[in-house]
Amino acid sequence: MIVYTALAPHPPVIIPSVGGGRVSGAESTVQGMKALARELSYAAPETLVVLTPHGNVFADCISCLGENDLYGDFKAFGSQGPGYSYKNDRGLLVEIAKRATSAGIDFISVDHNCALNNQLQAKLDHGVLVPMHYLAAELPYPVQLLAVSIGFLSNLELYTLGRVVQEAALALGRRVAVIASGDMSHRLKDDGPYDYHPEGEAYDLKIKELLWAGDVRGILSIPPRWLEVAGECGYRSIVIMLGALDGMNFKSQIFSYEGPFGVGYLIAGFQPGESAPSLWEELKQEARQELEKQRNTESEPVQWARMVVENYIGEGKIPELPPELASLNRQKAGVFVSLKKNDQLRGCIGTILPVYESLAQEIAANAISSATRDIRFFPVENKELEQLSYSVDILGQAEACHREDLDPARYGVIVSTRDKRGLLLPDLEGVDTVEEQLQIALDKGGIKPGEKYKIERFEVKRYR
Repeated sequence: MIVYTALAPHPPVIIPSVGGGRVSGAESTVQGMKALARELSYAAPETLVVLTPHGNVFADCISCLGENDLYGDFKAFGSQGPGYSYKNDRGLLVEIAKRATSAGIDFISVDHNCALNNQLQAKLDHGVLVPMHYLAAELPYPVQLLAVSIGFLSNLELYTLGRVVQEAALALGRRVAVIASGDMSHRLKDDGPYDYHPEGEAYDLKIKELLWAGDVRGILSIPPRWLEVAGECGYRSIVIMLGALDGMNFKSQIFSYEGPFGVGYLIAGFQPGESAPSLWEELKQEARQELEKQRNTESEPVQWARMVVENYIGEGKIPELPPELASLNRQKAGVFVSLKKNDQLRGCIGTILPVYESLAQEIAANAISSATRDIRFFPVENKELEQLSYSVDILGQAEACHREDLDPARYGVIVSTRDKRGLLLPDLEGVDTVEEQLQIALDKGGIKPGEKYKIERFEVKRYR
C-alpha cells in the first residue's frame, strides 16, 4: 500500500561533503528535508520508490535500476565522502514491470551488463542520492529502494505508471512511499544554471499553490510550453507521484520553498487518506473522446497521411485513396509530413519539389518515410498509432532572397552551397528569430561557419 508520497529537490550542494560552506545558503531546504524525513518515518515505509529525472531517461519507456544491490556516490561533484548502498526491492520491481507492460507502458530494467552494453548508467544518480541522504537517515531501520527514471511519455501514461506502483504495492502487501525527485525552475536568477525568465518564478508559485490545494487536474493541465520556458526538472516525477495517490483523498503539507542559487527547491509531503473517485478513469475517457474529436475534424491531407501510416504499420501496405479524397490526385507539390507523440517530434521527412505524379502519392511516400525511415527515431510501432498526431506541410515555390526578407513565422528557409542543403519549415515552436531559423537550417545542412551559402524562402500551407 502507498503510505506516503513526497516531492523533494536534489541539489548536491546540500550534501555537506559536496557543498561545504555553501550548504548554509540553502538552510531552509536542509531543514525542510529533515522535517520531511521525520514525517516519512511516521508512515513506516518498507520501500522507497524514488522517481528521478537524472537516471536513464528515454522518450518512449520507463527504466529502473535492476541490480540486487544499488550503489552511488557524489564523486562526480567533488566529494571524497563515502558512497551509499541500498537493497533493491526486486520483488516490487518485477511486479511493477509486469503491470506496466499490461497497461501498455514499456518498462525496462537496467543491470550492470545492460548498462555496459548500451552506454547507460547502473549507479544511483544524484536525483536519488540527495533525497535518500536525508530520508533514509531518519528511518530507524534499513529501507529498500527502487530507483525509477522518468520518461518523456504523455501525462496519462505517467499518471498510469503511478497507479501501477500503487497496485503493485497493494498486491505484494508492501508499505511503499513514493518520492518525486525534482527541482523547480532553473531560471530564477541570471547567475543560475540558465538565464533569468519571469515565467520561472510564476511556474514555481503555481506548482506550489496547486500541490497545496491538492489540485491534481490543475497540475496535469500545465501547458508543455510553460515547462520548457521555466526550465524545470521535476514535473514528470510529480505526475507519476500523483498517479500513485489515484483513488485516494490526501492531505498536503508544504515544508519549504526557496531559490537561493537560481533554482527553485520545493519540499512537500502528501498523506494518503480515505478512498475517492478515480481520476484515472476520467482521464482515459477524456483521451478517447479527444482522439475521436481529432479524427472527426481532420483535413483531407492529414486524414490521408494517417490512413497510410496506420495501414502500412498495421498491414504492411498502402490503402486505396478514398473517393472523397480524390482531389489529392489532381495536385502536385513538395510535401513534408510530421508525426508527433506526446507533443514531441516522432518523425519528419519531406520533399522540397514534387517527386511523384500526384499530391496523394507524395503524402503517402513521405508519411511512410516519417514513420519508418527518419534516422533520428526507431520506426513507429503498432501500439503507438493511437498516440500520434499528424501535420502535413504543402510547400510553395522557393524563391531566392536575402536575410532581411525572411520571417520565421511566415516563410520556411532553404540554405545551400554547391553540395550541401538545409531546410527548415516555418512557424515552428521555439524558433522566433531569423538568426535562430538560419542557424538551425545551416546545422541541418552541415554548412560550417564562414562558408558562403545562398538563401531561398518558401511559404507552406499547413494542415493539422
